Parts: sequence; C-alpha cells; structure tokens
Amino acid sequence: MASVPVMARERRGPPPPSDPDQGIYQGRSVAKRVVSADGWTILVGRSASDNDVLTLRLAAPKDFWLHVAAESGSHVVIRNPDGADRPPRDTLQHAAGLAAGHSKARAGGRVAVHVAQRSDVRKPRGFAAGKVELARYKTVHATPRRE
Repeated sequence: MASVPVMARERRGPPPPSDPDQGIYQGRSVAKRVVSADGWTILVGRSASDNDVLTLRLAAPKDFWLHVAAESGSHVVIRNPDGADRPPRDTLQHAAGLAAGHSKARAGGRVAVHVAQRSDVRKPRGFAAGKVELARYKTVHATPRRE
C-alpha cells in the first residue's frame, strides 16, 4: 500500500500594509474615518478590540486621544502629523462630539470627554479590551453627534 504524502503547510507572507490615516491595520478597517472642517483626520474606533488597535498600534505619540468620561465608548484619535501642541478648537469639538456620540452617554445633553496625547495613554497588563489608563488629560464638554 502506498502512503499519501503529507502536504506542507503554506507559509503566510507578511501582513497586509497598515494605513493609520485611513484607520486600517494589517489590511483590516478598525476605525471610521472623518475629516474635520479644518482638514484634520479623525478616527473613531468600532469595537473594544478595535479601540486597542487604534490607540496602541495606529496612533502616533503626538496624536490626540479622546474618550467620554466615566462611560464606555469608542476611542477617538485626531491625527497630528505635524506635531501641533493642540488641535484647532472646531476640530477638537467635532472629535469630542463624536466620542460622546459613540458612547453610552450619547442620550445625555453635554457630555464630559477626556482629551490626552497618545503618549499619555497606556494599557496595563491584564486590562480588558478597550480599557486604558491616562497619565495626563484635560476635560472638554461636547454635545453628542454621529456621522
């Protein structure tokens, strides 16, 4: 009786490219992309695991990170390729409104939203998906909005 040769496993190539400005990580969309009236790119996470990828893999240290205070919701990143000290006021309010609108606090009036630079956001070992810790942040208030 002849034996049938065992097929070797196919080796996978390198992962598909990532595009932080489009919210794509290794060929998979992890964020919704919005462009503010000022022309700044805003990325909104789609799920808790996508929030981790958006915040910890795609966002650069100088990018701005937003999340509604004391509730669960999407992480929002304002891309900052030029390393500005702060985003334009209208862009910040737009992004804060998106953070509030993509959270459990979206039914409220004005919502508190934490704003930090990505370099001040960390994820301690053992934290659940989407949970992070902030070293420094400021709070802005915004009306929830969805696009």
